[in-house]
Amino acid sequence: MIRCVRMWTGSDGNSCFEEGILVMKEGERGDFVGLPISVNTLYFRETSSGGSFDWHQDPVPRFVITLSGILEFEMVSGETFTLSPGDILLAQDNSGSGHKWRLMSDTPWIRAYVNYDAQSDLTFQATQS
Repeated sequence: MIRCVRMWTGSDGNSCFEEGILVMKEGERGDFVGLPISVNTLYFRETSSGGSFDWHQDPVPRFVITLSGILEFEMVSGETFTLSPGDILLAQDNSGSGHKWRLMSDTPWIRAYVNYDAQSDLTFQATQS
Protein backbone atom coordinates (compact mmCIF):
# COMPACT_ATOMS: atom_id res chain seq x y z
CA MET A 1 0.00 0.00 0.00
CA ILE A 2 1.12 3.55 -0.64
CA ARG A 3 1.53 5.69 2.47
CA CYS A 4 -0.38 8.97 2.31
CA VAL A 5 -0.58 11.76 4.90
CA ARG A 6 -3.63 14.00 4.62
CA MET A 7 -3.20 17.56 5.88
CA TRP A 8 -6.19 19.92 6.17
CA THR A 9 -7.43 23.00 8.02
CA GLY A 10 -9.42 22.11 11.13
CA SER A 11 -12.45 23.97 12.48
CA ASP A 12 -10.11 25.98 14.76
CA GLY A 13 -8.23 27.34 11.73
CA ASN A 14 -5.10 25.28 12.41
CA SER A 15 -3.58 22.67 10.14
CA CYS A 16 -3.85 19.07 11.25
CA PHE A 17 -2.96 15.72 9.70
CA GLU A 18 -3.80 12.04 9.66
CA GLU A 19 -1.95 9.00 8.38
CA GLY A 20 -3.50 6.80 5.75
CA ILE A 21 -3.13 4.98 2.47
CA LEU A 22 -4.33 5.34 -1.08
CA VAL A 23 -6.81 2.57 -1.82
CA MET A 24 -5.64 0.09 -4.43
CA LYS A 25 -7.10 -3.02 -6.00
CA GLU A 26 -5.42 -6.25 -6.99
CA GLY A 27 -4.16 -6.22 -10.54
CA GLU A 28 -2.54 -8.65 -12.88
CA ARG A 29 0.83 -10.26 -12.05
CA GLY A 30 0.19 -9.83 -8.33
CA ASP A 31 0.46 -6.03 -8.61
CA PHE A 32 -1.76 -3.55 -6.87
CA VAL A 33 -3.29 -0.81 -9.00
CA GLY A 34 -4.43 2.61 -7.85
CA LEU A 35 -7.90 3.76 -8.77
CA PRO A 36 -8.01 6.55 -11.40
CA ILE A 37 -8.04 10.13 -10.08
CA SER A 38 -8.82 12.98 -12.47
CA VAL A 39 -6.06 15.58 -12.43
CA ASN A 40 -5.49 18.83 -14.28
CA THR A 41 -1.89 19.93 -13.58
CA LEU A 42 1.42 18.20 -12.92
CA TYR A 43 4.71 19.94 -12.23
CA PHE A 44 8.01 19.19 -10.50
CA ARG A 45 10.11 21.13 -8.01
CA GLU A 46 13.51 20.69 -6.37
CA THR A 47 14.75 22.24 -3.11
CA SER A 48 18.45 21.96 -2.25
CA SER A 49 19.55 20.03 0.82
CA GLY A 50 19.23 22.08 3.99
CA GLY A 51 16.10 23.80 2.68
CA SER A 52 13.09 24.78 4.75
CA PHE A 53 9.90 26.82 4.41
CA ASP A 54 8.37 28.71 7.33
CA TRP A 55 4.62 28.94 8.09
CA HIS A 56 2.45 28.77 4.97
CA GLN A 57 -0.62 27.11 3.51
CA ASP A 58 -0.81 25.19 0.27
CA PRO A 59 -2.17 27.44 -2.48
CA VAL A 60 -4.51 24.77 -3.88
CA PRO A 61 -5.60 21.27 -2.84
CA ARG A 62 -3.13 18.81 -4.38
CA PHE A 63 -1.06 15.69 -4.04
CA VAL A 64 2.66 16.13 -3.37
CA ILE A 65 4.69 13.06 -4.29
CA THR A 66 8.14 12.89 -2.68
CA LEU A 67 10.72 11.47 -5.09
CA SER A 68 13.84 12.18 -2.99
CA GLY A 69 14.66 13.76 0.36
CA ILE A 70 13.35 13.25 3.89
CA LEU A 71 11.27 16.04 5.42
CA GLU A 72 9.71 16.93 8.70
CA PHE A 73 6.43 18.84 8.67
CA GLU A 74 5.22 20.72 11.74
CA MET A 75 1.80 22.04 12.72
CA VAL A 76 1.17 25.03 15.04
CA SER A 77 0.21 22.46 17.71
CA GLY A 78 3.80 21.20 17.66
CA GLU A 79 2.79 17.84 16.15
CA THR A 80 5.10 16.59 13.42
CA PHE A 81 5.26 13.94 10.74
CA THR A 82 7.97 12.83 8.34
CA LEU A 83 7.81 12.17 4.60
CA SER A 84 10.27 9.90 2.78
CA PRO A 85 10.70 9.02 -0.89
CA GLY A 86 7.57 7.29 -2.16
CA ASP A 87 5.27 8.94 0.40
CA ILE A 88 2.31 11.00 -0.77
CA LEU A 89 1.09 14.19 0.91
CA LEU A 90 -2.56 15.10 0.34
CA ALA A 91 -2.27 18.85 0.94
CA GLN A 92 -5.66 20.37 1.75
CA ASP A 93 -4.69 23.03 4.31
CA ASN A 94 -5.41 25.96 2.03
CA SER A 95 -6.33 28.45 4.77
CA GLY A 96 -5.60 29.11 8.43
CA SER A 97 -2.33 28.81 10.33
CA GLY A 98 -0.68 26.44 7.85
CA HIS A 99 2.40 24.34 8.40
CA LYS A 100 6.17 24.50 8.01
CA TRP A 101 8.71 21.98 6.79
CA ARG A 102 12.44 21.35 6.79
CA LEU A 103 14.67 18.93 4.95
CA MET A 104 16.28 16.41 7.26
CA SER A 105 18.45 14.60 4.72
CA ASP A 106 21.52 15.62 2.74
CA THR A 107 19.69 15.03 -0.52
CA PRO A 108 17.47 17.61 -2.22
CA TRP A 109 13.69 17.39 -1.94
CA ILE A 110 12.49 16.49 -5.40
CA ARG A 111 8.73 16.26 -5.66
CA ALA A 112 5.83 16.22 -8.07
CA TYR A 113 2.81 18.45 -7.46
CA VAL A 114 -0.42 17.02 -8.84
CA ASN A 115 -3.46 19.30 -8.77
CA TYR A 116 -6.58 17.15 -8.83
CA ASP A 117 -10.10 17.90 -10.07
CA ALA A 118 -12.37 18.98 -7.21
CA GLN A 119 -14.94 16.25 -7.94
CA SER A 120 -12.39 13.43 -7.93
CA ASP A 121 -12.57 10.46 -5.58
CA LEU A 122 -9.13 10.86 -4.00
CA THR A 123 -9.06 7.24 -2.75
CA PHE A 124 -7.54 8.32 0.60
CA GLN A 125 -8.34 6.04 3.52
CA ALA A 126 -7.26 6.96 7.04
CA THR A 127 -5.57 4.22 9.03
CA GLN A 128 -6.85 3.49 12.51
CA SER A 129 -4.56 4.55 15.38
